[in-house]
Amino acid sequence: MSKKKFKDTTVGQLLFGAASVINPTLGNVLQGVTSPKEAIEAITKSDAPAEDKVKLQQIIFEQQNKEIEAITSRWQADSMSDSWMSKNVRPLVLVWCIVVFSFAGILDSIETIPFNIHETWNDTFEKVMMAVILAYFGGRTTEKASNIFKQK
Repeated sequence: MSKKKFKDTTVGQLLFGAASVINPTLGNVLQGVTSPKEAIEAITKSDAPAEDKVKLQQIIFEQQNKEIEAITSRWQADSMSDSWMSKNVRPLVLVWCIVVFSFAGILDSIETIPFNIHETWNDTFEKVMMAVILAYFGGRTTEKASNIFKQK
């Protein structure tokens, strides 16, 4: 299964539609962008009026926030379920990643053991660990904050 092109995603469709309504010039600037980050950079660099740039950037951020809220609500539903697995999948992934990456780092640092992590994997390991840790702790913080607001 191939990854959706940015223009075929919800954010991309919303952005291209809004850009053509707000300022057709910005719609042309956005042709070929492949991510929200590239879209924001293209909008910032364009010659369009600042007001139009701000409108489009706000649309991008609002849509991304909606997607994050949807993920958070799925995680909240998982944590409320009766299934042991759905309640514990995030902590288990976090523990697994920390153990595996720590073990690999230790093995890589001992010169007498012929184990080396290839340079191309360093970036991948860093991104995976960052995503898992941010998702776990960021998700837990969001869940707790939303529970506090629901109780009030």
